Formats: sequence, structure tokens, C-alpha cells
Amino acid sequence: MPKFMYKAVNHSGMPFKGTLEAQSFEQAMDELKRKGYWITELLDQSQSLLHREIKFGGPKVKVQQFTIFCRQLATLYKSGVSMVESVKALAEQTENKEFRRILTDVAMSMQQGTQMSEAASRYPTVFSGIFINMLKAGELSGNLDEMLNRLAVFYEKEHYTREKVKSAMVYPVIMGILTVVVVTLMMLFVIPNYVTSFQSMGLELPLPTRMVIAVSDWIVAFWYVIPLIIFTPSILISLIRRHPKGPYWIDYVKLRIPVFGKLLHKQAIARFSRTFSSLFTAAIPMLQALTLVSSVTGNVVVGKVIEDARDGLIGGRSITDPFRQTWLFPPMVVQMMAVGEQSGALDTMLEKVADFYEAEVDAMTDRLKSLLEPLMIVALSGVVGGIVLAVMLPTFDMMKNGMVPMN
Repeated sequence: MPKFMYKAVNHSGMPFKGTLEAQSFEQAMDELKRKGYWITELLDQSQSLLHREIKFGGPKVKVQQFTIFCRQLATLYKSGVSMVESVKALAEQTENKEFRRILTDVAMSMQQGTQMSEAASRYPTVFSGIFINMLKAGELSGNLDEMLNRLAVFYEKEHYTREKVKSAMVYPVIMGILTVVVVTLMMLFVIPNYVTSFQSMGLELPLPTRMVIAVSDWIVAFWYVIPLIIFTPSILISLIRRHPKGPYWIDYVKLRIPVFGKLLHKQAIARFSRTFSSLFTAAIPMLQALTLVSSVTGNVVVGKVIEDARDGLIGGRSITDPFRQTWLFPPMVVQMMAVGEQSGALDTMLEKVADFYEAEVDAMTDRLKSLLEPLMIVALSGVVGGIVLAVMLPTFDMMKNGMVPMN
């Protein structure tokens, strides 16, 4: 009988893993659901020697597509269209074939009497735990239209914040790649032509020119090393990630990077606050909500603090105690959470924190873009201009001495 390895979340919100035997993938999933577990990962160990992972719903849907889907679903349902018809209509109009197949399957299951939260839970790579839990809360409370609207707002804000951070980082990366390409092409094809001309004239070259020629000679001789130099950091990061503590180290370094680390930190706080507020409003049990939030912050270091808060809550401590003991959560955030916990308005306080940090991310990305664009242009111009000037110095000397350079 096939053996399956699973990771899940129990009624108390605690994550755990184990194995079970079942006739098929569907039976294994049904068995875990009967026990009341929320499945986060399921692997068929008998499928291959490498224990290849079973994907729940195939390729993931792009965040932008899913965000639009959430908004359209909320709009259709609020307009009086039934949930089944809404899902069917959105399945017909989506351009993503895989997403269309999944939505069609969800709609068919709903026509047979299955709740949408249960039908969608078969595709965790598409419908996240946050989506499923909030949808289930809306179905149980009879307040589905409000939950759908909250989901739409949640994913819209999440997508907007993520895109703002990406836009701030894309420009320096592109300019850096452009600088490397331009310099490499100059060293491979432009500089050697000038070197030949200078050598034929027997000139004594100035130090900057000799330095540029030396770099050019090295690149021409060892050009095949350049790709290794470029890709070595990516390879090292991949190797580090395989270590049990590798992701934690990498995310810690990200948070400590000047300027960009601060931006990523603000984004993680905004994501934590917005997600936790949405789950708390949906009346998701606190422990389960913290478990879900710890996995969606986008940073393992921040997620570890949230896990500590969950464990402390189980031990009878205040939820804010672990947050007070780390630099990752600013005093303002902790204080607002404490006030919300004491007043019973934790969701409202977290929403205010999310609004504040999302605005901070927005303002910081705009400042970075306005600052980085001229700086990167100056840097690129300085590097290329410095090389050109070093190459032209012998020509200037020849012009002073009345000599004509040979082509």
C-alpha cells in the first residue's frame, strides 16, 4: 500500500508532520481531513525513489491574476450572483488554462453540494491557507460577502506592496547588469584595438592606461571565468539554503543590508499586520492564525518570532511578550498590539499598523527610485567614462607632442 508523508496543522494551530498508508492520494487527503487536520504538504513516497512531491493544483497562479480573481468574485457575489455561477463565469474568462481548469473543477464540486472552501482546499498551491480559512469562516458565519471583500482588499494591498518593493529593486539590478555587459564588451573588443595601435608606436603608457590594458588582457585570456564569477553568489545561496538553518541566515542578512534591508523589514511588518488582522477579524483561532501568519511574512527570521509568540501563548504568556524581546518589531507596533489585546480590538490596531507600514513602504520605494536612478546613471557613466579617459590619455600626449596616432 502506498505510503504518504504529510505536514499539517491541528485544531490547536500547532504544525506537525507524519506518515500514513492509503490506497490513493485522494484517500490520504480524505483521511487527514476526517481527523480535522489542515494539510500544508502531502508527498507520495512510493511514486519515485526521490519521493517526488505531489503538487496539489499544478503550477501556481500569478499573484496579479489571483488578486483580480478575488476582487471579481467579491463583486459578483455582492451583486447577487450565486457563488457557483460566479466561479463558473470567472473560469470562462480567465486566460490561464491551468487556473481555468481548477476553477471549473471547484465549480463542479460546488454544484454537487460541496462548500467552496472545501473544494478549493484541494489546490493549496493556488488557494492559500489564508484564503481557505477566511472563506470557511464566512461560510460558517453567513457573512460570506464581507469575507470575500476582505480577501479582495487583503490581496490587493499585498500585491501593491510587493510590486512597490520589486520596482525599487529592479532598477539597480538592471543598471548593474548593463554596467557589467558594457564594460566586458569594451574590454574584449574595444581596448585590444587601441593596445595594438599603441604598441606599434612604442609609446610609454600612463598608469591608468596600463591598468585598463591589464584588466582587458585578463578578461580576453580568462573570459570563461566571468560567468562563474557572476553566478557564484547564486550557487552559494542555493547551497546555503539546503542547510537546515540556511534560510534563516539568508533572511537575517537580507534584513541587515543597508537601505534595502530596512525596506524588506517594513514590508514584513506590514504583511504580518495585514494578514493577522484579516485572520483575527474572520474569527480564526489565535493559534491557527499565528501559524498561518508565520509562514506568509516572506522572512524566516520574522516568522520565527511569530512562532515563539504562538508557543508563548500556549504557555499562558501574553502574545506581545516575544515581540518586546526582539529588534524586529518596533516599540510602536508592540505597544499598539498590547493596547489591542487589552481592549479586545487587536484587529483594528493591527489594521492601523498595516496601513502605516504600507504607507512607509510606498514612500520609501518612491524615495529610493528617485535617488537610485541618477546615482546609477552617474555610476555607469563614471565607470565607462573612466575607461574611455584612460584609453585616450596616450592620444592626448601624442597631440601635445605633435604626433598623429596610427589606426
